[in-house]
Amino acid sequence: MALAPGIRQGLPRRPGGPPWPDVAAGVPVTPAAAATHRVAVPVETTPAAPVVEAVDAAPVGPPVGPPVTTPATTLAAATATATVAVRRGLPRTPGGDPWPPAGTVTVRRAAPPVVEPVDAAPPAPVNAAPSSHSTLPVDAAPSSDSTLPVDAAPSSDVTPPAGTTTRREPRRIRSRTLGAWSWLATRWGAAAVAAAGLIILAARGVTTLPGVPGFLERYPGTYPLPETAPVGFPLWANWMHYLNFFFLVLIVRTGLQVRHERKPAAYWTPTKGGTKISLAAWLHTAVDVLWLANGLAFGVLLFATGQWARIVPTSLEVFPNAASALLQYLTMDWPDEQGWVAFNSLQQLMYFLVVFVAAPLAALTGVRMSRWWPQRAERLNRLYPAPLARAVHFPTMVFFVLFVVVHVFLVFATGARRNLNHMFGANDTVTWGGVAWFTLGLAVVLGAVAAVRPLVVAPVASLFGKVSSR
Repeated sequence: MALAPGIRQGLPRRPGGPPWPDVAAGVPVTPAAAATHRVAVPVETTPAAPVVEAVDAAPVGPPVGPPVTTPATTLAAATATATVAVRRGLPRTPGGDPWPPAGTVTVRRAAPPVVEPVDAAPPAPVNAAPSSHSTLPVDAAPSSDSTLPVDAAPSSDVTPPAGTTTRREPRRIRSRTLGAWSWLATRWGAAAVAAAGLIILAARGVTTLPGVPGFLERYPGTYPLPETAPVGFPLWANWMHYLNFFFLVLIVRTGLQVRHERKPAAYWTPTKGGTKISLAAWLHTAVDVLWLANGLAFGVLLFATGQWARIVPTSLEVFPNAASALLQYLTMDWPDEQGWVAFNSLQQLMYFLVVFVAAPLAALTGVRMSRWWPQRAERLNRLYPAPLARAVHFPTMVFFVLFVVVHVFLVFATGARRNLNHMFGANDTVTWGGVAWFTLGLAVVLGAVAAVRPLVVAPVASLFGKVSSR
């Protein structure tokens, strides 16, 4: 047995395997090809076998020129052999012939390959096992210890290469991203500050006009209240004032939820049957009822104790004094604050509008849109159509929101500790007690707003009806 140059080896057929084809398998080559190969393998010669077409493999073109063959290698007993044309590639030197030179190579029949699954993907189907007369291309015939490559589907837990970053989708709130909302808030905030500066400058310019200083002196912003008007705030007024704020925040929160929800998370149906409404609409209605009950009790106590004189105008002087107080607020030169004794005229008018105009208007428009309104009363519905109620209800809510914002701002800007003691401590001292009560009450309000979820609301709503997901 002589050593002859072997064929050229390439990359392994499977990860971690030997270079392919296997040199140790004893694959012979032709004399023409042996002149250009570097690795020697043992060979013995036998008559050449005819070239046949490979099974389930890409077709191999005919060799260039007449085939040059050598005796075949004597392999192990009962091992079939076949010859195939050497696959040729690009020339080794510019202008040269394709490499390697034309010829054939004899290969032994490989045993049926054992396919190992890659990443749990199913093995590739094999249409036919190679027979004793089949041949495979040189660069495709597997060795006895090789496995076929399997194109596995990518796994979901594939770790990206080091140094690469996964782009995350920006968080969105409705139609805008968080960054877009921040930029929008910054622009609106800058515009508000600029507008406030212009208004202050304009108001101070108005106070220098002829006749305006005399007007401010004649109408300082307040007028004498009736002699029967009480002084100070009773404890019940403090509690009802806070409950009014608590319910109003929840009403706005649930009202916006009802206005913008498309597919409710849950529904509520009365126990005795009736119209099915969303769980958010039920909560909005329930809080409305509590708010109205608190407002009715406040109105009764207001007139029973004489506190009505503090917020109900009793003289036409309220209007020029209100204009004077407004001009003083706009110039940032605050009017004299004596809220423990009497509100200034602008405050009196605003509280009167809130209690006796805006609140009843919100209640009447809300009832028109609620499930309690008689839907079959055609004449009544023509006189008071639902679109009219909707057109008034939402602006009324906006008025309440603006009033609360301005009200809280002035409470802190004109003496926070004293004003908060008036509202939460029922006293006229300048201490931190009112601030502490306000902080606690604000925490309760924020907790209630965060708890407005179906998981929390559904058990309460189920006590008064049936809660379902559809």
